[in-house]
Amino acid sequence: MRTFYATVAVIFLAGLSTLNAATYKGQKIYIETCKECHGGGQALAGSKKQRAWAKVMENDGDKLAQIHLNSKKAEASWPYFNSRTYSKNAKHLEDFLVEYAADSGNVPACN
Repeated sequence: MRTFYATVAVIFLAGLSTLNAATYKGQKIYIETCKECHGGGQALAGSKKQRAWAKVMENDGDKLAQIHLNSKKAEASWPYFNSRTYSKNAKHLEDFLVEYAADSGNVPACN
């Protein structure tokens, strides 16, 4: 029985560490793809509350992609938002934006 509880504890802790890793992956993605146009992560992520970011990032970030694809000013980002890479990375980007939203009390270190 002890082995069972130990296994459950290890799986639980491993799951927690992967959840944290997604935020850092999202921060890296932001720095690589978004920082050039939007500046530091604190300014953009802090511009909305957690619930608003979650809503924008629903369905693998489809709403965020449409905002960029409908903007002539964001024309340079169109290939990225049409790519499979964006849909694959959207969940990590969402974790970053929600983690550092205006009502989260957290501040990113990527400015």
